[in-house]
Amino acid sequence: MGELKRIMHVEDDPSIQAVARVALEVVGGFEVLTCTSGQEALDKVQAFAPDFILLDVMMPGIDGAETLERLRKLVDLTDIPVAFMTAKVQPEEVAYYHSLGASDVIIKPFSPMQLASQVRNIWSKHHDR
Repeated sequence: MGELKRIMHVEDDPSIQAVARVALEVVGGFEVLTCTSGQEALDKVQAFAPDFILLDVMMPGIDGAETLERLRKLVDLTDIPVAFMTAKVQPEEVAYYHSLGASDVIIKPFSPMQLASQVRNIWSKHHDR
């Protein structure tokens, strides 16, 4: 297991992108690549080689679930935790995200001061299993 440095954040909402970038770069000290769509994530994932992927569920075009499925065909996600970010967190919805292979779910709206530590916790759990 390497070190958690690079995070790919896939999110179509510019205000959420901005808050997450500050939360992860300034508070967390990570290098962040923001992708505004699932397609952009697919185009950039190999070159960026993320250590962690934050994936919005509801996006125009390719949604989070479809993006995750397609990412799996491009890169080995065994050592790359993927967390969905969503406001839809009913137990059956969370179970569905886990069934897709997500390591965890981060609830929107998220706390900018807590996001980096949430990501670190998911990373640790993923690599401890």
